[in-house]
Amino acid sequence: MIWKLLRKHVSVTQLAGFALANIVGLTIVMLAVQMATDIRPVIEDEDSFLRRDYIVITRSVTTTGALMGSPTDFSAADVADIEAQPWCGRVGQFSASEFGVEATVGLGGSGHAMRTQFFFEAIPTDFIDVNSADWTFNPNRPEVPVIISRDYLSLYNFGFATTQGLPRISEGQMEMIPLQFTLSGNGLRETLNGRIVGFSTRLNTVIVPQDFMTWANNRYGDGNTQRPQRLIIESTSPGDVAIDQYMESHNYDVAGDKTNSSRAGHLLTVATGVVVAVGAVISLLAFFVLMLSIYLLLQKNVRKLQTLLLLGYSPAEVSAPYVKIVAGVNLAALVIAFAAVIAIRAWYMPTLRALGVDGGTITTALLCGIVIMTAISAGNIFAIRRRVAALWHG
Repeated sequence: MIWKLLRKHVSVTQLAGFALANIVGLTIVMLAVQMATDIRPVIEDEDSFLRRDYIVITRSVTTTGALMGSPTDFSAADVADIEAQPWCGRVGQFSASEFGVEATVGLGGSGHAMRTQFFFEAIPTDFIDVNSADWTFNPNRPEVPVIISRDYLSLYNFGFATTQGLPRISEGQMEMIPLQFTLSGNGLRETLNGRIVGFSTRLNTVIVPQDFMTWANNRYGDGNTQRPQRLIIESTSPGDVAIDQYMESHNYDVAGDKTNSSRAGHLLTVATGVVVAVGAVISLLAFFVLMLSIYLLLQKNVRKLQTLLLLGYSPAEVSAPYVKIVAGVNLAALVIAFAAVIAIRAWYMPTLRALGVDGGTITTALLCGIVIMTAISAGNIFAIRRRVAALWHG
């Protein structure tokens, strides 16, 4: 009976406008949460450019600097200054070989062997993106484990091997190929066996364990410890423009296109935050639109509401029709928004799967939508009951 009395001034158009705004805002928020859930395996990957980045830097070499003999190494003060930057997590120093290296590569049963001048570098193990149980060196049983850039293998297969009529080699085959390193210096010339134990996509160099480098430099070097020519920096804020500004102001060169990929990750993070913020603002506006509609409706029916209260109906009974309107509209908005998220996800998931991303559960987005709509509904219901109670006490 109360509903029949009060429904005369209910505006279907206003309720539809609120529902549409709420559906749009809720869909945007839930979709952003769902996409973040789907790409989470990529984000949480140890080497993901969205989570952290590794930057290899050197000093810029200019014509004037080369003629004047300007230093190209990094001092302890340089390293300390980099470590003090807010975007820097830690800094690793490249140790270079201080002795001559000649590598001999036997190409299986083909009878071919390739001999070339070589070089070694070492960095702290924490910066290496290859996990291998063989990444150790024992001076009593000297065998040199080596990690090389995956780009080097590609250059051999699609450059050198093609022009020289040599067989192409897979990573697994490359790890089984016998290597020998002839190390010379300090009046010594010795040959050690070597083995490739992995391929790095992060480091474009030839890496040996730090303990081997220390042992070899002491044995074959001249005893003069060199300062690092290259540094590797773990950035905790990939894409931060302050990194580019710092590198430019100090005349440091960044290897590869790390800054571009980091900037892309930074922009993706910012864009995701903007999308969530826009959806939240739309949902908040929808909340106020509904409140305005309900308040106008209550104002139009103020005399009827006061009469009902004077007849003995409780404020909860009088406000019940408006509470049902709010709950029904919000529930419908949640269902439609969730269906929209499912439809949009079905559209973009084939693209993610083609990139090797399986996606996550849709439960997180649904729970997020439920929490948002519960909060909005609770706010609406509280405001309605408070308004009706004010009429009763007034």
